[in-house]
Amino acid sequence: MQLYTSGGCVIEVKEISKRFEEIVVLDHVSFTVPEAKLVVILGPSGTGKTVLLKSIIGLSAVDEGEVIIDGQSVQKSDRNQIYELRQKIGFVFQGTALFDSMNVRENVALPLVEHSSASTREIREKVSRILEIVGLPGKESMYPRALSGGMKRLVSIARALSLDPKYLFYDEPTTGLDPVMKDRIVKLIVNLRKDYRKSGVVVTHDLETARAIGDILYMLKNGRIAQLDKIGKEYYG
Repeated sequence: MQLYTSGGCVIEVKEISKRFEEIVVLDHVSFTVPEAKLVVILGPSGTGKTVLLKSIIGLSAVDEGEVIIDGQSVQKSDRNQIYELRQKIGFVFQGTALFDSMNVRENVALPLVEHSSASTREIREKVSRILEIVGLPGKESMYPRALSGGMKRLVSIARALSLDPKYLFYDEPTTGLDPVMKDRIVKLIVNLRKDYRKSGVVVTHDLETARAIGDILYMLKNGRIAQLDKIGKEYYG
């Protein structure tokens, strides 16, 4: 399947801050997502990693700072412009966010049905090709209740790929998975970056996952972010 291959596009996070009442969640956070690289934000649960992802795509308003996606400011964009920016990003939710009443094909096809002019036949063919990429060929008619947690995560990744985004965001992609499925998810994420040059951001508290998939590693702690050359005592200190 021919997926979109990024070229020279970046995301710039510039000094963004976010607080909830007296709690500072993000404190002047800055980093860049370069072309065809995976940036991993590492940190314990509850440190604001998901808030950071949502802030980048404008789902959570920031108190200060700015996010630039392909040269366009999220904070200075109107509703229609933000909508267009979000089409460039595939989001893999921690809880998968699949619809129990829809089978695998319908879950993966939903973005295409809502946001494209593709025919029913074209959608079915694209869903089948994407499921092959994520390693779930022939699973179109299955429902989420019949899938393991890892398979649900794969379907969630497939849905994120459906609109052929430039960027992929992953929220705790390996949490709660057994070692075999965890390795499978990690290899898929790495292959999507290598084979299709998908830039992206991964947030995780899993040190092993961070080491396996990250081109650039950051630690988010007490609202502040710092790049890590080596992950060791810094993570646990």
